Amino acid sequence: MLVFPDRSLAWDVESTANLTLQSLLPVTDVSEQAGILIIGCGPTFLAVPPGLREGLRQHRIVLEWMDTGAACRTYNVLLAEDRQLAAALIAVD
Repeated sequence: MLVFPDRSLAWDVESTANLTLQSLLPVTDVSEQAGILIIGCGPTFLAVPPGLREGLRQHRIVLEWMDTGAACRTYNVLLAEDRQLAAALIAVD
């Protein structure tokens, strides 16, 4: 799921194995509205895919990478602070 302050979109990424900069186009296309991208990488913390952090930085997006539970909590805190952000959440069981 891709979550923005004003909408949510289905996201076909089911694991970090198929997470690419291309899969995040809905976020990078609105980078001026999403200066922070929180990615929930699933039920446990995993390594950031190579090149992803730098690719997002080129769009002026700061990557915050964590497990999905922490990502949901962090998104809510930052949203309450009126931060410009988005979340990309890989589902957990």
